[in-house]
Amino acid sequence: TEEGPDKEVAKLIHLSQEAKKQSYCPYSKFRVGAALLTFDNSVFTGCNVENACYNLGMCAERNAIAKAVSEGHRDFTAIAIASDMSDQFISPCGGCRQFMREFGSDWDVYLSKPDGSYKKMSVEELLPVSFGPEDLTKEKVPYIPNNY
Repeated sequence: TEEGPDKEVAKLIHLSQEAKKQSYCPYSKFRVGAALLTFDNSVFTGCNVENACYNLGMCAERNAIAKAVSEGHRDFTAIAIASDMSDQFISPCGGCRQFMREFGSDWDVYLSKPDGSYKKMSVEELLPVSFGPEDLTKEKVPYIPNNY
Protein backbone atom coordinates (compact mmCIF):
# COMPACT_ATOMS: atom_id res chain seq x y z
CA THR A 1 0.00 0.00 0.00
CA GLU A 2 0.97 3.63 -0.37
CA GLU A 3 0.54 4.17 3.38
CA GLY A 4 3.62 2.10 4.24
CA PRO A 5 6.22 3.95 2.17
CA ASP A 6 4.73 7.37 2.97
CA LYS A 7 4.86 6.60 6.70
CA GLU A 8 8.52 5.60 6.34
CA VAL A 9 9.32 8.83 4.50
CA ALA A 10 7.45 10.86 7.12
CA LYS A 11 9.44 9.12 9.87
CA LEU A 12 12.75 9.81 8.10
CA ILE A 13 11.82 13.46 7.63
CA HIS A 14 10.79 13.71 11.30
CA LEU A 15 14.17 12.27 12.33
CA SER A 16 15.96 14.83 10.13
CA GLN A 17 13.95 17.59 11.83
CA GLU A 18 14.92 16.22 15.24
CA ALA A 19 18.59 16.10 14.18
CA LYS A 20 18.33 19.74 13.10
CA LYS A 21 17.71 20.66 16.75
CA GLN A 22 21.29 19.64 17.57
CA SER A 23 22.74 21.96 14.91
CA TYR A 24 25.75 24.03 15.93
CA CYS A 25 25.51 27.11 13.71
CA PRO A 26 26.47 30.24 15.67
CA TYR A 27 27.70 32.00 12.49
CA SER A 28 25.13 31.32 9.78
CA LYS A 29 22.15 30.64 12.09
CA PHE A 30 21.11 28.17 9.35
CA ARG A 31 20.14 24.87 10.99
CA VAL A 32 20.26 21.68 8.93
CA GLY A 33 19.50 18.11 9.93
CA ALA A 34 19.75 14.86 8.01
CA ALA A 35 18.52 11.32 8.55
CA LEU A 36 20.13 8.56 6.51
CA LEU A 37 18.46 5.19 5.92
CA THR A 38 20.76 2.24 5.26
CA PHE A 39 19.96 -0.84 3.17
CA ASP A 40 19.39 -2.86 6.38
CA ASN A 41 16.99 -0.20 7.77
CA SER A 42 19.39 1.40 10.24
CA VAL A 43 19.08 5.18 10.57
CA PHE A 44 21.94 7.59 11.18
CA THR A 45 21.32 11.27 11.83
CA GLY A 46 23.55 14.29 11.48
CA CYS A 47 23.43 18.05 11.86
CA ASN A 48 25.60 20.84 10.56
CA VAL A 49 28.53 21.78 12.75
CA GLU A 50 30.13 25.14 12.03
CA ASN A 51 33.62 26.29 12.93
CA ALA A 52 35.17 29.70 13.56
CA CYS A 53 37.53 28.86 10.69
CA TYR A 54 34.48 28.77 8.38
CA ASN A 55 35.74 26.27 5.81
CA LEU A 56 36.15 23.54 8.45
CA GLY A 57 32.41 23.29 9.06
CA MET A 58 30.59 19.99 8.51
CA CYS A 59 27.29 19.65 6.67
CA ALA A 60 24.48 17.55 8.14
CA GLU A 61 24.42 15.14 5.20
CA ARG A 62 28.15 14.42 5.34
CA ASN A 63 27.94 14.12 9.11
CA ALA A 64 25.22 11.43 8.87
CA ILE A 65 27.02 9.55 6.09
CA ALA A 66 30.34 9.61 7.96
CA LYS A 67 28.64 8.25 11.09
CA ALA A 68 27.10 5.40 9.07
CA VAL A 69 30.36 4.57 7.32
CA SER A 70 32.23 4.62 10.64
CA GLU A 71 29.77 1.98 11.88
CA GLY A 72 30.36 -0.25 8.85
CA HIS A 73 27.49 0.78 6.55
CA ARG A 74 28.08 1.45 2.86
CA ASP A 75 24.69 0.82 1.21
CA PHE A 76 22.13 3.59 1.54
CA THR A 77 18.53 3.74 0.34
CA ALA A 78 17.49 7.27 1.32
CA ILE A 79 18.40 10.47 3.09
CA ALA A 80 16.02 13.17 4.34
CA ILE A 81 17.23 16.73 4.77
CA ALA A 82 15.57 19.39 6.94
CA SER A 83 16.08 23.11 7.51
CA ASP A 84 14.06 26.05 8.81
CA MET A 85 13.25 27.40 5.34
CA SER A 86 9.49 27.39 4.83
CA ASP A 87 9.33 28.96 1.37
CA GLN A 88 11.44 26.35 -0.42
CA PHE A 89 12.78 22.82 -0.01
CA ILE A 90 16.28 22.50 1.42
CA SER A 91 18.75 21.21 -1.14
CA PRO A 92 22.21 19.72 -0.50
CA CYS A 93 25.30 21.71 -1.41
CA GLY A 94 27.53 20.54 -4.24
CA GLY A 95 30.03 18.97 -1.86
CA CYS A 96 27.31 16.89 -0.21
CA ARG A 97 25.98 15.81 -3.59
CA GLN A 98 29.42 14.47 -4.51
CA PHE A 99 29.78 12.88 -1.06
CA MET A 100 26.44 11.09 -1.54
CA ARG A 101 27.47 10.05 -5.05
CA GLU A 102 30.45 8.15 -3.63
CA PHE A 103 27.93 5.58 -2.41
CA GLY A 104 25.93 5.29 -5.64
CA SER A 105 23.68 7.45 -7.76
CA ASP A 106 20.46 5.43 -7.50
CA TRP A 107 19.12 6.22 -4.04
CA ASP A 108 16.52 8.66 -2.77
CA VAL A 109 16.99 12.16 -1.41
CA TYR A 110 14.03 13.80 0.33
CA LEU A 111 14.25 17.60 0.32
CA SER A 112 11.86 18.83 3.01
CA LYS A 113 10.22 21.86 4.60
CA PRO A 114 9.43 22.33 8.31
CA ASP A 115 5.78 21.37 7.71
CA GLY A 116 6.90 17.88 6.62
CA SER A 117 6.20 18.36 2.92
CA TYR A 118 8.94 17.09 0.67
CA LYS A 119 10.29 16.68 -2.83
CA LYS A 120 11.78 13.30 -3.73
CA MET A 121 14.84 13.24 -5.98
CA SER A 122 17.61 10.77 -6.67
CA VAL A 123 21.32 11.39 -6.25
CA GLU A 124 21.55 11.08 -10.06
CA GLU A 125 19.00 13.87 -10.52
CA LEU A 126 20.88 16.09 -8.07
CA LEU A 127 24.26 15.40 -9.67
CA PRO A 128 23.81 14.40 -13.32
CA VAL A 129 26.74 13.16 -15.42
CA SER A 130 28.65 12.61 -12.21
CA PHE A 131 32.10 11.29 -11.41
CA GLY A 132 32.26 8.28 -9.12
CA PRO A 133 34.53 5.48 -7.92
CA GLU A 134 33.93 3.37 -11.03
CA ASP A 135 35.43 6.13 -13.20
CA LEU A 136 38.84 5.51 -11.62
CA THR A 137 38.98 2.04 -13.20
CA LYS A 138 38.13 3.15 -16.74
CA GLU A 139 40.75 2.97 -19.48
CA LYS A 140 43.07 5.95 -19.67
CA VAL A 141 45.80 7.08 -22.02
CA PRO A 142 49.31 5.89 -21.08
CA TYR A 143 51.09 7.95 -18.45
CA ILE A 144 52.69 11.02 -19.93
CA PRO A 145 55.01 12.92 -17.56
CA ASN A 146 54.63 16.64 -17.16
CA ASN A 147 57.51 18.60 -18.66
CA TYR A 148 57.80 21.93 -16.93
